[in-house]
Amino acid sequence: MFVDPAAMEQRLLHQFLISVVVPRPIAFVSTVGVNGGHNVSPFSYFNLLSSRPPLVGISVNRRAAGAKDTARNARDVGDFVVNVVNEALSARAVEASGEWPEDVDEFALAGLTPVASEKVKSPRVGESPVSLECRLERILEIGATDFVIGEVVWAHVREDVLRDGRVDPVLLRPVGRLGGDLYAVVGEVQAIPRPRVARPSST
Repeated sequence: MFVDPAAMEQRLLHQFLISVVVPRPIAFVSTVGVNGGHNVSPFSYFNLLSSRPPLVGISVNRRAAGAKDTARNARDVGDFVVNVVNEALSARAVEASGEWPEDVDEFALAGLTPVASEKVKSPRVGESPVSLECRLERILEIGATDFVIGEVVWAHVREDVLRDGRVDPVLLRPVGRLGGDLYAVVGEVQAIPRPRVARPSST
């Protein structure tokens, strides 16, 4: 089978790509608008971009009417919080993902607790085991997508997901997005050490 993206209907191309690039980590992004209203929504086009400086990137596809609340709030206020979705939080994150009107508070809708952040104006999700407070670094417009880049300026980590000072994926049980309405929970974990390659000594 061969796939020619240029010849495919956009809807089918989207479905194909999200079934191949799996599992995708979920950024449950909480923001606050200039009017003080809260917003929280999950995005699975998300990843770590750099550790020096600590940068994360989230692709927020635009609606026909323009930018989504998340991208607009991040631009207007200058910050956002990435909350990790674990198994216990997954159903409420999906509930918040609906195309709700702008005036709907997804925190209240999904029964989530907004908690004041330390360094940014946007609240974090109290039920999330890990939250990354981010200051907006920039927003890149790529096609019909706002690529939101933020610098992590503070992190909240629940003690029960830590082992030896690090977040343990088995304890965290993060949820990854698959194609369609499918999700996966990290369960069995394999350790595969990288090869140690000796560098040639300089003379």
